Amino acid sequence: MRLEILPVEGIGDVTPGDDLAELITGAAPWLRDDDVLVVTSKIVSKAEGRLVEVPADGPERDEARVRALESETARVVARRGPTTIVQTHHGFVMAAAGIDASNVDKTHLVLLPADSDASARRLRADLAARGLDVAVIVSDTMGRAWRNGLTDVALGASGIDALLDHRGEIDPYGNELSLTQMAVVDELSAAAELVKGKCDQVPVAVVRGYPRRVSDADAGVRVLIRDAESDMFGLGTAEAHAQGLRDAAVITDAAQVGDFADPEAGMAAAQRALELVGDVATPGTQIVGSFDHMRLTPGGDEPAGLIRLGVIAHRLRAALAAEGFATRLEIDDQGATLRFGEA
Repeated sequence: MRLEILPVEGIGDVTPGDDLAELITGAAPWLRDDDVLVVTSKIVSKAEGRLVEVPADGPERDEARVRALESETARVVARRGPTTIVQTHHGFVMAAAGIDASNVDKTHLVLLPADSDASARRLRADLAARGLDVAVIVSDTMGRAWRNGLTDVALGASGIDALLDHRGEIDPYGNELSLTQMAVVDELSAAAELVKGKCDQVPVAVVRGYPRRVSDADAGVRVLIRDAESDMFGLGTAEAHAQGLRDAAVITDAAQVGDFADPEAGMAAAQRALELVGDVATPGTQIVGSFDHMRLTPGGDEPAGLIRLGVIAHRLRAALAAEGFATRLEIDDQGATLRFGEA
């Protein structure tokens, strides 16, 4: 495979109501069938009038931006300093819901297209009416968890399958591929960004030579969005912390506590749990630990001491649960025994 990545220059500023197909074909009369057009979402939004009018400066501008963010947010995933990561109503997880103040006059903010897949389908149909059979990808810039730097990804697509599914294929070593699905529309978006740039006013690029596959469904990019059940990292920091506290509040006795395959692991877990709650343990409370249980006895026989013993026992259970250990609490007249093991 040999790919060419070609910038489409000369489109100029886009305003609400502009015909993108007309602008693109006018700037790139050299387009041909089977090209893949990668179109920056910003010009799609501008053409569709997805603009919010805001003050040019001052606190009123910041307040207007906050209101715009709230309207575009389905849920807040994380906040740190001035950065807010949210899930949009489309299902995308991104900073500031993709709201952008660059490459637009100071009195407006640009929102993401309301439905980028639909936008891609419309633009592709408009180009088909001009005799061009091309794929269209609507792209935008995102950060990545665990990695610095930004890259372009696809927010919408038409005329090309978003995923290239290799599951069931056999690699050169005879291994069956079971998980490999390539997000080709994201890869093409990132490749196109190499010739578009952020300050060069080149909002469209063409990838030529890619053997695009098109299913009958023309499903767009929604197949790239993980649902809540399959997303192992869907919760933001605050959400995960809150969920952990809720889980700790409803810890119940395990039906049985499994044996330790590695007693040293149990001893290490017990030690970490003890260190974690040591500073909040009631003075006088005695805790004797082993690799599979802890014995807790109160400093005295007054009711308050017994209640505090129960609090400490629950904190130890929460600490062990955080490491994946099942627990069972056994209470007697002298104190309590907390038994634990591999869940």
